[in-house]
Amino acid sequence: MLDIRLLREHPEQVKAGIAKKKDTTDIDKILQLDNDRREVIREVEKLKGERNTVSAQVAQKKKAGEDAEAEIKSMKAVGENIASLDQKQRDIEQEIHNLMIWIPNIPHESVPVGGEENNEIIREWGEIRKADFKVLPHWEVGEKLGILDIAAATKLSGSGFYLLKGLGARLQRALVAYMLDMHTREGFLEIAAPFIVTADTMFGTGQLPKLSEDMYKTTEDEMYLIPTAEVSITNCYKQHMIDQKELPILMVGHSPCFRREAGAAGKDTRGMVRVHQFEKVEMVKIVEPEKSYEELESLTAQAEKILQGLKIPYRVSTLATGDLSFAAAKCYDLELWAEGVERWLEISSCSNFEDFQARRMNCRYKDSDKKTRFPHTLNGSGLALARLIPAILENYQNADGSVTIPEVLVPYMGGIEKIG
Repeated sequence: MLDIRLLREHPEQVKAGIAKKKDTTDIDKILQLDNDRREVIREVEKLKGERNTVSAQVAQKKKAGEDAEAEIKSMKAVGENIASLDQKQRDIEQEIHNLMIWIPNIPHESVPVGGEENNEIIREWGEIRKADFKVLPHWEVGEKLGILDIAAATKLSGSGFYLLKGLGARLQRALVAYMLDMHTREGFLEIAAPFIVTADTMFGTGQLPKLSEDMYKTTEDEMYLIPTAEVSITNCYKQHMIDQKELPILMVGHSPCFRREAGAAGKDTRGMVRVHQFEKVEMVKIVEPEKSYEELESLTAQAEKILQGLKIPYRVSTLATGDLSFAAAKCYDLELWAEGVERWLEISSCSNFEDFQARRMNCRYKDSDKKTRFPHTLNGSGLALARLIPAILENYQNADGSVTIPEVLVPYMGGIEKIG
């Protein structure tokens, strides 16, 4: 959530910033409401002054034994006016809040302007293999090896789900363990948080109200299935005053992720690439504002270490303003190469939200001058399994249809070096 003072002091900057995200929120309307609110406050303060004066007059008359009925009636009328204005102020503040929660975060000045076509590739790693045989897409090789069963998942839950079995399920477990071990060795605290959360928790990280159509919601108690562990882990610090000595806070967790993908009908309908439920390891950082962009670089590098360990070619892009998420100020996308489908698959988004999420969560800390401030929050996938497993099945596929296990995963696979 943006600071209302930013709208007051730099309205044109806010308008230009949200326009880059293709947002059309009426900033002038919010500013007019803010002016109305302050006018009401001034009127209330004026009436309270009058009430204090009349109250003193009543006291004097009663002390002198004089009739104070007229003053008492006047004071009652003033009190009723104050109560009415107080309600008006609350109504205006609620209207301002209802508009403010829909305003996206403003892109950082270093972010390229434009849509997806303006995303900038900033580096690539690894060499794309040129196999001397036809590499099958992951859904074909997975079925042939008996480790992936899309048909069974469809019978269970409908389209948009997958089922791993045997060494496929073990591969997923191995990847989760490998990634958690890698991140915790680098200082991240492992968190096992709830997968079902309140609407207030979803609001804190920016999923609600903007992305409500993509969320799974329970009908009885209006709880939400998390779309990413970011929601639970980051909100561990909602309504919290952090000791500055704790910063930076580094956390990591594994969770299933649930997404309706309401706006993606007809896209990537085969295999595991776009599904409603998948596993993911998520990294979260809560840091001092002055260090957040340095921390974004190290967070991205941390996600890259996983792909480098797996020896899968990837590239890193800076997302353009129109491709940024609602809450992000800057984001790097990591895309890995999947040889069977011959395309780049997004595997991680590493984002800096600045103080946008902290304001929504009311997460604060006191700096060295004892001033209360909002920290900056960041998160990054480290990594998403529904894209990573297909990339392994395709990039490590052999001519005989078997799949070699990446070397770093062999210990987690109990010494198994090949699926075939």
